[in-house]
Amino acid sequence: MFLILDPPFYSNWRRTYTNKQYFPKSKEYTILPPIYSARASKKETLLPPTPNSHSPKGALLAMGRVMSISISSYSSITPLFLLLFHLLSLYPLPCLSAQNDSSFIGVTIGTSVSNLLSPTDLVSFLKAQQITHVRLYDADSALLSALANTGIKVLVGVPNNELIALGSSTTTASAWVTRHIVPYIPSTEISGIAVGDEVPNSLPSALPVLLPALQSLHNAVLSNNLSIPVSTPLPFSLVQDPFPPSQSFFNTSLTQSFIIPLMGFLSNTSSPLMVNLYPYYAFMQSKGVVPLDNALFKPLPPSLEMVDTNTLLHYTNVYDAMIDAVHFSMKNLNFTGIPVLVTETGWPSYGDHSVEPYATKDNADTYNSNLIKHVLEHTGTPSHPEFTSSVYVYELFNEDLRPGPISEANWGLFYGNGTPIYLLHVSGTGGFLANDTTNQTFCVASDEADIKAVQAALDWACGPGRANCSEIQPGESCYNPNDVRSHASYAFNSYYQMQGRGSGSCYFQGAGVVTTTDPSHGSCVFPGSKLLGSTSNTGSNSNQTASNSGSTFKMRKGERNYSKQVISLILSIFMSFSLATSNFWS
Repeated sequence: MFLILDPPFYSNWRRTYTNKQYFPKSKEYTILPPIYSARASKKETLLPPTPNSHSPKGALLAMGRVMSISISSYSSITPLFLLLFHLLSLYPLPCLSAQNDSSFIGVTIGTSVSNLLSPTDLVSFLKAQQITHVRLYDADSALLSALANTGIKVLVGVPNNELIALGSSTTTASAWVTRHIVPYIPSTEISGIAVGDEVPNSLPSALPVLLPALQSLHNAVLSNNLSIPVSTPLPFSLVQDPFPPSQSFFNTSLTQSFIIPLMGFLSNTSSPLMVNLYPYYAFMQSKGVVPLDNALFKPLPPSLEMVDTNTLLHYTNVYDAMIDAVHFSMKNLNFTGIPVLVTETGWPSYGDHSVEPYATKDNADTYNSNLIKHVLEHTGTPSHPEFTSSVYVYELFNEDLRPGPISEANWGLFYGNGTPIYLLHVSGTGGFLANDTTNQTFCVASDEADIKAVQAALDWACGPGRANCSEIQPGESCYNPNDVRSHASYAFNSYYQMQGRGSGSCYFQGAGVVTTTDPSHGSCVFPGSKLLGSTSNTGSNSNQTASNSGSTFKMRKGERNYSKQVISLILSIFMSFSLATSNFWS
């Protein structure tokens, strides 16, 4: 009989992977009571694994539970090793970095922007920020050409106003692919075609031709010997009763006419289900039911975590609950295995405070920073820990020309000229969105600020703020030019770098502004500049450099989990071997 134990560090996986089917059917098994997680407010029962739980990770966890084996009929240890070899052959060890490496963070690029960067400058900006995936809302020929040979993958959009023509004529669809896709392949890496945007809400009159448009474009792609997925971004509002996720379902009025045929198309063509989802709106519309911290990925005490009473799965953030609501909605229509691609999500940094008081820079920073870290940790969702959905953050630039509420123009990470609106806190993500991870943001005095306000802020920075102002004293390298704004820029930046370029550390009552342009000049090198090398006038740069260099050797959370699993497997084999050769067997 096999004795299967449940070690503590597998408690998060026990519901999915503790099951007899991972072991030979000819033996008898006893499953000991699970060790309950310290975070659980009540006991959790073992749930049967989902169809997607047959993964190397699951097998590895199951192998880790084989801590002792009592087979009285075996007279030697040879059968034991044959069994171990058999299990290893069934479930090969995964590479430490292989799991979910395909999931990514991208950005959407809207063009309703004053003084938008030229296509060439925009591509240079994307490369500087180490952005590798972008979503365009149309097939902009100049931008598609500029993206050639950059390695940046592009999700090309089809505007809603083109749907009727594409859905009514296969010839028109073929011509669209010939004109907007074929000329740029393979130099420009086109990762997919997003047909329309939230059509059920934004243009319901075009809904009858949406699926024909998808089919015609897909056939046109195939006829050109290309392999490019075709899908359509749906609004999350199509999901009804999103919590608990296990009870979610798609809008019944569209199920037969649109959703089921769409799911069939996506399943048959191996295309993702594209969804625009916003925890911001879920929070705003909940009228206090959803805690703000839950929407922002902030840690919650177990008593405040959302628990799906049907599955007993705990949800620590709204985003994961919304993703799982989509999965369960598909499952309730008997569709599984269709990946979810989040084509829009984000948080506004400014709005009408009387209507949208939570549209602030701090909240936008917190949401997007935590979202990026959450996705790049590759931890999946409670119901699908084996798969992490890729995400496009909405959006790269503030679209100041967009009509509507004030917040509509304030979803961007940057202003149109490339200046960051706020500092993301995503250290350890390898330089992605480098506006806080490359030591290349600085705080300088605003040209628009009143000179008296600048002087007052300078006095504070060099006094109570304890900024290093020694370099702007007479005779020192940054004394010239000898004017208030120049001296204030150095002092502001010294304080800003000392504070780790934190949110709000460049405000100075409106006298400071963040810039990506190094303000160093001549022999005057500003703190945080790469020109400083391994030294820093404030001491903060060297610490930051050491921290960054140290991060090179840190493993992602998923990799640490794999290391634990590999070590556990080795220990299991060693223990089995030790027991097999001891008197315990006699």
